[in-house]
Amino acid sequence: MLHSIHHDLEIKESASKVFQAISEPEHLVNWWPLKCSGIPKENEEYNFFFTPEYDWYGTVSKYEKNKSFYIKITKADADWNPTSFGFDLEQKNDTTLVKFWHTGWPECNAHFRRSSFCWAMLLNGLKNYVEKGIIIPFEDRE
Repeated sequence: MLHSIHHDLEIKESASKVFQAISEPEHLVNWWPLKCSGIPKENEEYNFFFTPEYDWYGTVSKYEKNKSFYIKITKADADWNPTSFGFDLEQKNDTTLVKFWHTGWPECNAHFRRSSFCWAMLLNGLKNYVEKGIIIPFEDRE
């Protein structure tokens, strides 16, 4: 049995602004990795660099502008390697509903549980970044 993480949140901003923050490396570094490179386009590779020990890669498996952005992990640690994560966006008036998921976890172990907590904290950082321009320093992110 595989395990999944799911989080929904509302961001008081347009879907296009949220989409930039989740898909463009220059915005991703303001709420998730220390460094990031990649082209927001299907089948393109992203590098998510956190530290030399956590220098991970993934491939864009779905890109639907302002709607969906999915990554299939290709090089990470043993727990993350079989996983994929993604964002589905729904514009509702002046708010965007973000449906985040991270699926394919082989075990409901301590790393899975910690990652679920970290994603919740990071997604709150995404919300604060998009709505208020707040950038939490990398070393203070969960």
